[in-house]
Amino acid sequence: MTTQIAYENANLPTGIRSRFVDNHNGLNMHVLEAGFETPGRPCVLLLHGFPELAYSWRKIMLPLAEAGYYVIAPDQRGYGRTTGWDGNYDGDLDSYRMTNLLRDIIGLLGALGLKSVAAVFGHDAGSIVSAWCSVVRPDMFRSVALMSAPFGGPQPLPFNTANGAAIAPTGNIHADLAALPRPRKHYQWYYSTRPANDDMVKCKQGIHDFMRAYYHHKSADWKANKPHVLGGWGAEELAKMPTYYIMDLNENMAETVAHVMPTAAEIAANQWLPDADLAVYTAEYTRNGYQGGLQWYRMLTGEKYSRELQVFSGRTIDVPAIFISGKSDWGTYQVPGSVEKMRDVLMTQQRGFYLLDGAGHWVQQEQPEQVSGILLEFLREQKLKR
Repeated sequence: MTTQIAYENANLPTGIRSRFVDNHNGLNMHVLEAGFETPGRPCVLLLHGFPELAYSWRKIMLPLAEAGYYVIAPDQRGYGRTTGWDGNYDGDLDSYRMTNLLRDIIGLLGALGLKSVAAVFGHDAGSIVSAWCSVVRPDMFRSVALMSAPFGGPQPLPFNTANGAAIAPTGNIHADLAALPRPRKHYQWYYSTRPANDDMVKCKQGIHDFMRAYYHHKSADWKANKPHVLGGWGAEELAKMPTYYIMDLNENMAETVAHVMPTAAEIAANQWLPDADLAVYTAEYTRNGYQGGLQWYRMLTGEKYSRELQVFSGRTIDVPAIFISGKSDWGTYQVPGSVEKMRDVLMTQQRGFYLLDGAGHWVQQEQPEQVSGILLEFLREQKLKR
């Protein structure tokens, strides 16, 4: 697990600092901060996804701070230089349940002397945590921006069954995917398997090239990313997605992305993730491996954990909310029907829905100026209404 050493200044833009905070929930959380020089500023909290870090927000933090906000981006449980988490496959998986991830964030805010934040912005898995923050504690998280991963809402409880209502059959999507003429498997359930961590840590190409190919494959730089609405949660429809989501049955993730490794010229031309920036990710994942982040997928795919959250069945996001993704991001559509439900039903105070040109899955890194502009306008609107 990581040593407790803050980032060297060379890794961060001037104006962002790196330090550690005890969140009183078992973690010594590594956080990046901007706008910390002036006490009493309204706070914006930034939550990353997989395989990301607090560092993934480096391009967003300063524009928010320059607009007058105190900006916090933590390495979440299982990631980066935060310590105190269990990274063993056979370890404490319960500590990764959603209610405890929320406790991590609330504990961090309490340690920093904050009773609420003006907004929580989340990307990928961080989008889901941010959504739950707004559902469970709207008094603390007064607005929310979700990026790249739509929130499908709490899992519904069976309803009216005592009066004869039927429970819809679930089927077996995994057997159906494996039975396709080109046999496939779903990446979330692959990430939940024991070999997944070693597949990436010990991959043939090495962690740096694996990360390069993975980030490239899911970005707008990979020109075959042309997402669209799918017809439903069926094997033939899901198999229309690229192999980073619906993998070939007999390949692991490192083998999957190796097929699309960018050329040396493409790497040199990459402006949004130059090798010096990618090296930060390489160092952190070389130190820790991926299992901490993979525990989140095990929580997501485990029936035990989804059942716990059914206590919130029927709850919606009732604070001002927006969604931002890239036009080249399949993440928007990977769960058929989810993005439409989020936009039209769950976001009861929906303030905007944005699909940005020139961005794939890593929208806040690929198009930071566009994203910063949208977030700042969203914050200005909320401030004027208070």
